Amino acid sequence: MTRQVRPARRIFRPTMMNLRTTICLLALAATAVAQPIEPAKLNTMIEALTRLGPEAVNANPKLAEALGKVLAATRGTPQFVQLVEQFKVAGQNSGLIEVAIKHPADEAGVAALRLVLASGDTAALAAAFADKDTAKVTKLVEALGNSGAKQLPALLLPLLADAKRDVALRKQAVRSLARTQEGAAALLKLAREDQLPAEIRFTAATELNAVRWPELKSEAARLLPPPPGQGDKSLPPIAELLAMKGDAKRGAEVFSRETVGCAKCHVVNGQGIDFGPDLSEIGSKLGKDALLESILDPSAGISFGFEAWSVEAKDGEEFFGLIVSETGDDVSVKTVGGVVTKFKKSTLARRQQSKLSIMPAGLQQTMTVQELADLLEYLATLKKK
Repeated sequence: MTRQVRPARRIFRPTMMNLRTTICLLALAATAVAQPIEPAKLNTMIEALTRLGPEAVNANPKLAEALGKVLAATRGTPQFVQLVEQFKVAGQNSGLIEVAIKHPADEAGVAALRLVLASGDTAALAAAFADKDTAKVTKLVEALGNSGAKQLPALLLPLLADAKRDVALRKQAVRSLARTQEGAAALLKLAREDQLPAEIRFTAATELNAVRWPELKSEAARLLPPPPGQGDKSLPPIAELLAMKGDAKRGAEVFSRETVGCAKCHVVNGQGIDFGPDLSEIGSKLGKDALLESILDPSAGISFGFEAWSVEAKDGEEFFGLIVSETGDDVSVKTVGGVVTKFKKSTLARRQQSKLSIMPAGLQQTMTVQELADLLEYLATLKKK
C-alpha cells in the first residue's frame, strides 16, 4: 500500500509591503477626518498607497478612502499634485489651483495647472479668476504663463481687456501671454489694431521686443519700438537694465541735476518742489521694475490725485497741471514749479483731463545708461524708516 503524500499547505507570509499597507489602513481607520495626520504616519501611508498602485487602490473602497484622507492632508503641496496625477483622481482642480498659486514658478505649480487644463474644467479657473484677492489671481496668471499652454489667449485676453482689473494683474497677463507664440501673436494683433490699453502698452512693448520668434520680434520692433536712450541710441533690454549695478550716491546727483529735473517736481525728505508725488518712501512702494517703467513710460501708471488737466480761460490763457482744490465757484490749478493759480469757474472756457502724465516722457534721454541705473538705485533706497 503506497502512502499518498499530500502537498504541503502553503503558509501565507506577509511581505513588508502588505505589513505597511495594513499599518497604513489601521492608522487611517483610527484617524478622525478632522484630525491632522502626523507627518511620519502620513509618509507611511503615501508610500504604501504608491506601492500598491492606482489599479489596486481605486478598486478597493478602503484604500480609496485612505487615498482621500491623504489628499486632504497634502492639499496645497507638491505631493498633492503627484498623487492626483498618479491615481488619476477627478474633482481636485480647486486643490491643484491652490498649488499653482503657491508655486507659480516651480515644477509643481506648472504640473498642477496642466492637469487642470487637461481636464477641460474652465469653471474652476473662472472661479479662481473671480477671487477678490488680486495677489492670488496674479500668481495664478504667472503660473499659466509658465505652463506654456496654447489656451492662454482665450484665458488671459479677457483679463487684459478688463479696465476694472488691477493694473499689476493685467501687466502679468501681458507677460504670461508673451511666453507663448500664440499669446505673443495675440498681443501683436491688439497692437496692430491700436487696441492695447495705454497702461499696459509699455509692458507689452518690453515683453514683445524680447520674444524668441524672429517674425514676431521684428513686428514688435515696428509696432512697439522701445524707448530711445541718450542721443537716440537704443536702450539695452529691460532685463539687462534692471540687472545693472547702480551707485545710489551718483543717482542722487542725477536726481538733482538741472537737465534731468526730478527735483523740480518731487520732494525727497523735505528737499525739492512739491508738485508731483512725494518720493521719500518710493522704494518701499515700488520695485525697480516699476520704478524703471515710471521713468520710461510715465503715462502708463498715473497716481491717484495726480491726473493732469488742461485748463483754458476765456481770455485765451492756458494752464496745464493738477487741480488741487475746487469749490462751487473756484478751481485751483498747480502748475510745474509748484505755483497754484485760482480761477473763477465763470472765467473758464474749458477744462479737460489729459491722458498724459504731468511727468514728461523721454527723461531717459537726458542721461547715460549708467546714470539711469544709478538713478534707479537711488530711488530704490528711498524707503520708509
